[in-house]
Amino acid sequence: MLNLNFPLLKPILILEDDPAHQSRIYNILESFGYEKQDILFSQTIDFAKNICRSNPVEFMLVDLNLPDGSGIDFIQSIRDKIASTVPIMVFSSWNTFDVIYKALHAGATGYVLKEKDDFELMFSIRTMLNGGAIIDPVIAKKILKNLTSTTIPSLEQNEKNDFNLSAREREILACVATGLSNREIGAELNISKFTVDVHVKNIYQKLAVNSRTKAIHAAKQIGLIH
Repeated sequence: MLNLNFPLLKPILILEDDPAHQSRIYNILESFGYEKQDILFSQTIDFAKNICRSNPVEFMLVDLNLPDGSGIDFIQSIRDKIASTVPIMVFSSWNTFDVIYKALHAGATGYVLKEKDDFELMFSIRTMLNGGAIIDPVIAKKILKNLTSTTIPSLEQNEKNDFNLSAREREILACVATGLSNREIGAELNISKFTVDVHVKNIYQKLAVNSRTKAIHAAKQIGLIH
C-alpha cells in the first residue's frame, strides 16, 4: 500500500497543455489530499510565468513541448529569476539523452515519462514531495550509458540532433512545415499518400507529438527546421 504520509507542498503548478494528462495529474494529486485551490494549471509558458510571479509556488510538474515554447527554457528562466530551489519534475514523452540532459542542466530535479502508469507516477510525485529526486529507470540507463562516452554533448550539438529521423522523414517534415497535405506531399515527392501517412506517423512518434502543429513546433525547437 502506498504511504501517503508526506508533506503536501502548496500551491503546485502544472504546466501541461494536454487535457487528458491534466486530468490524470489532478486525480493523483486529489488522492494525495490536494484540493482544487492548491493546484494551478497552465497550458502555456507565458501564463505559467505569471502564476509564478503572483503565487508562492512550492512544486512544479512541467511538460517540455508547449504551444509557446520549450519547457526547458521555462525551467531555466524560472530557476534564474523566481524559483531557485522549488522542486521541478519534468513529465514528458521525450526520452532522448540530449533532451534529458538539457532539462536536468536547466534545473529540473526529476524526470518521468508520460508512458508510466498511474502508480509509478504517484510514487514519483511522492518521492519529490518528500524532498527526493526522481529519475525514471529508463532515463537513468540512458544517462549512465552516455556518461561512459568521453564527451557530454554541448547545447550546440543538441540543437542539431535529428532525433533519428531518416532522410525521407526530414524531407517530409520540411514539406509539412510548408503547409502541404499528405496527398500533396506524396505528389511532390512522387510517393503514395499511404507512404506519406506512415512517415508522418513515425515523425510524430519520434518527436513525441500528436499533431502537425506540434511536430512543426518541436522540429523548430530542436533545429530540424527553421
